[in-house]
Amino acid sequence: MSTYVSFVLFAALLAMAPGPDTFLTLRATVVGGRRRGVVTAAGITTAGAVQGVLAATGLGAVLAAAEPVFLAVRWAGVAYLTWLGVSAIRDALRRDGSVWAVGEGKATVRDRTAFRQGFVCNITNPKVLAFNLAVLPQFVGAGEGLPALLAYALTLVAIGAVVLGIVVWIAAKASGALVRPTFRRGVDGVTGVVMLGFATALATEA
Repeated sequence: MSTYVSFVLFAALLAMAPGPDTFLTLRATVVGGRRRGVVTAAGITTAGAVQGVLAATGLGAVLAAAEPVFLAVRWAGVAYLTWLGVSAIRDALRRDGSVWAVGEGKATVRDRTAFRQGFVCNITNPKVLAFNLAVLPQFVGAGEGLPALLAYALTLVAIGAVVLGIVVWIAAKASGALVRPTFRRGVDGVTGVVMLGFATALATEA
């Protein structure tokens, strides 16, 4: 089995592990419909590509070595995950259904807002950059240049995008169950708790 095939399998397993990006995409689709889920996933994928390029070009290592910058990104991530968690729990506790558009049962959110939410969720997660910096050298030989590094980094992003696309597709297909406000509030509540858990883990990480 070639090194690249091994990397693809590894990346697929990694992408299927639920994280903040997965839960954000799921909630966006459940609350706002397929379009919002797709746009949110696009924002996440764009941020992932930026982090992959940074890692491949060596700029990521420079940022990671600059402790004040890395800490700033880390705490920005903690703050944003906390905000997402609190917002989701707040929406779950609303009993009047005002969080969803009347007549559609879906939250009205502009595409640029959904894209920004996805982008910020990923770009402020320092674990994504740290993972790229730690894993890419394990698969890419020392003699390989920038094109190979970029290929591996963007492969990881592409596989992640496919998995997020599957999340959107499954959530959209289950629209019959998702139309019930109680179910949506449940998704909001679970997502909020999970996001706060991720924020806590990031904040307390040594």
